[in-house]
Amino acid sequence: MKIVRQWKQEDSDYIRRKVIEYNQKCLSDEEKTPSENISFIVKNEKEEIVGGVTATTFWHHLHVDFLWVSEEYRHEGYGSKLMKLIEEFAIEKECRLIKLDTFSFQAPDFYKKYGYKVIGICEDHPKGHNQYYLEKRL
Repeated sequence: MKIVRQWKQEDSDYIRRKVIEYNQKCLSDEEKTPSENISFIVKNEKEEIVGGVTATTFWHHLHVDFLWVSEEYRHEGYGSKLMKLIEEFAIEKECRLIKLDTFSFQAPDFYKKYGYKVIGICEDHPKGHNQYYLEKRL
């Protein structure tokens, strides 16, 4: 037996599948909803991507992976529109909650304004900042 230091995507995918298999054994059939990826993209008149939100649904919840709006288009309501669309999608998929994380230099107050509650803080990560974990029950 040996332990090898390496990075191979196929090995990472295999480990992920094995964890998911184990997790599925621990859940009731009612909880075993299929995983689904979703994104909503903002494009300008040149068809360039200037914003978007990506998320994944599983186990009756939605996890927001990334929300981004180009600096030149911020404060024009696109972030709010994207969050509204992702919340509507979560409701359509019968999700019970939405989870996400953000850093103190990003947008914790933005999410709080839309009803997200801080459920955890990793302080001084990265150094001098905090990482916030938030949820919104639907």
